[in-house]
Amino acid sequence: MEYRYKPEGVCSREMIFEIEGDIIKSLNIVGGCAGNTKGISKLVEGMKIQDVIKKLKGIPCGNKRTSCPDQLSIALEKFINSEK
Repeated sequence: MEYRYKPEGVCSREMIFEIEGDIIKSLNIVGGCAGNTKGISKLVEGMKIQDVIKKLKGIPCGNKRTSCPDQLSIALEKFINSEK
């Protein structure tokens, strides 16, 4: 299932997930710091949603209260809530 999320307060503009069950099959982050967003995308592929949320939730970026990894955790939480 494809899921799209528009992050807030960060440089990236959109996160596009492919999710099967509770596993992230692929993630494409549009915008943001290319090396970091591509790295995050590769790292989370094949991981369980809850594991990614636990690792990334609350990570700030510089003096911002959020970051692309934090926004990813928020997107995944919203996905879980939309499935209930």
